[in-house]
Amino acid sequence: MAARSLATREPNDRLEALIHEAAVSHAGLARRVNMRGSRYGLDLRYDKTSVSRWVRGQRPRGRTTAIIAEVLGEKLGRTVSLEEIGMTDRADLAAGAGLNFARDVAGAVEHACALWRSDAGQGRRPFGATVSASALVSPSRDWLITGLDASVSRSGGHRVADADPDAVEATLLSLATLDHRFGGGHVRPTLVHYLDSVVSGLLTGSYGDSLGRRLFSAAARLTELAGYLAEDVGQPSLAQRYYIQALRLSQAAGDRGFGGYVLAAGMSRLAPQLGYPREVTQLARAAREGSVGRAPFTVQSLCHAAEARGYALLGEKRLFTATMGQALEVLTRADPAAEAEWVSRFNQAYLAVELAHGYQDLENPALAARWAEKALTELPEARVRRRAVALLLLATARVLDGEVEEGCRSAEQALDLMRGLRSHLATQRLSEFRRRLRAFHQVEAARCFYSRLTESATS
Repeated sequence: MAARSLATREPNDRLEALIHEAAVSHAGLARRVNMRGSRYGLDLRYDKTSVSRWVRGQRPRGRTTAIIAEVLGEKLGRTVSLEEIGMTDRADLAAGAGLNFARDVAGAVEHACALWRSDAGQGRRPFGATVSASALVSPSRDWLITGLDASVSRSGGHRVADADPDAVEATLLSLATLDHRFGGGHVRPTLVHYLDSVVSGLLTGSYGDSLGRRLFSAAARLTELAGYLAEDVGQPSLAQRYYIQALRLSQAAGDRGFGGYVLAAGMSRLAPQLGYPREVTQLARAAREGSVGRAPFTVQSLCHAAEARGYALLGEKRLFTATMGQALEVLTRADPAAEAEWVSRFNQAYLAVELAHGYQDLENPALAARWAEKALTELPEARVRRRAVALLLLATARVLDGEVEEGCRSAEQALDLMRGLRSHLATQRLSEFRRRLRAFHQVEAARCFYSRLTESATS
């Protein structure tokens, strides 16, 4: 029975890779584990066969797992975690993976790679419970007080090539383009696999400080995209974990501007979905404060817009209007040609959508419709998901303003765009429109829309 049970286990590739990196034989590792155990008063009698079993997936009992990590770390000259040797229980890892802002670069690599591994291993299962308010806000405080990492250079593993960060950047652009067109449901599995199988290997390789910062920059951007895709498949808790790790990776890259972007465009927008609308403004202000003097005008505008959205959620009309006015003014100073590519998606069209959301939260459908229409005149056709969301914002605003026929017409245009689009964010907005339309179910336009919706669901 024991042999049959062992045969069904998955090989521990991470342990095998570390043994190879440490240049230690199975017999040598067993001997080191036994000797270290004796220091702790343990009578361990492992041999090379025992190590072979571990590599094949067997997990030793008691304190042995920690001792294995300890002796391998001693041989490699660095700290080795249980995650690195593949001996952390997956359920425990999934519950806590990605929720901490690492103190140092080694921890940043470890935490990010652990999150990617755990996510890749989860399949389609939900990823942990909703995070607490402290887990939402604490990383932003850590980011605010953390200084620049003195060096990110690393020795160990294969040598990273100068072109590797460029390859990661190119992959990011390709996946982002697919995401805009088809939604996170189509793209996320590929992105998670790439992070776990390729980017993790690069981060644990050998590189100097300059090359390392380029690599961390690319990894941060890809991790931020993974957070957004997690949102788009309806997993806000998982998205938060990715945003925390993107924030820390951007710090290792020395890019406070992108860190502010992660806080404002990602974490603050996510807060209401996690049940913490009051934290939106706090996160947005942290983004602005932490990136002051190091963020382009576009990111500064984004920080103001995120703060304004928080005020709208709290019903603070005056503060919303004033802060969104600052966002509009700062954006006029931006020079898109001189700014980084990663911030290019935040433009007048993006800001118009944010204004439409805000005015809808403030129950001002006329202004919500006005800004949604403006967004649609400027959003490119390739931004399928964002156009669908803008159309549904417009549809909802028109229905709330009593223009049911016009609202249903806009919603039907959104349905056309949503064919082939796997997006929780768009579906969520459609559900909101349907909820608002119920009050007008006897209107002919509403009945026709529901009929069209039924046809779309069965086709």
